[in-house]
Amino acid sequence: MQARMSNPAMILPGALEALQALLAAAEKGGVPSTTLGLVHLRASQVNGCALCVDMGACDLKQGGETDQRLFALAAWREAPFFTDAERAALALSEAVTRLSDRADPVPDEIWNEAARHYDEPALAALIVTIAATNAWNRLNVTTKQVAGSAAAYR
Repeated sequence: MQARMSNPAMILPGALEALQALLAAAEKGGVPSTTLGLVHLRASQVNGCALCVDMGACDLKQGGETDQRLFALAAWREAPFFTDAERAALALSEAVTRLSDRADPVPDEIWNEAARHYDEPALAALIVTIAATNAWNRLNVTTKQVAGSAAAYR
């Protein structure tokens, strides 16, 4: 597989820095880095972004995440390996990623469960992480960025 072009964030001056700044800001919201990584990986799975799935799984693994949880993430609802707070973040991630899939894209049930586990700064961090991940996914999928080339993004 070959990319159609370089990632647009690498071409436009300031775009890479802006996306990196969003994620850096999200890291200050009080959400555990593992949870942010799981949210990133799950949204990337939903969007079919091979580069982000590869990079996200590698980052989580380097951070000490277990193979068991990484392998089960796509089936997190049925897997017993995730905390209630992580489940709330993953449900929010899927809802925000799939906005066009239902009339009420982020139903109160999903929002309220997330708000039960996270305060406002943490919710903001989750939403910004999901939005930034979706932006990266769209850039990468559109231009067919190749999994395994994550070194170019570091």
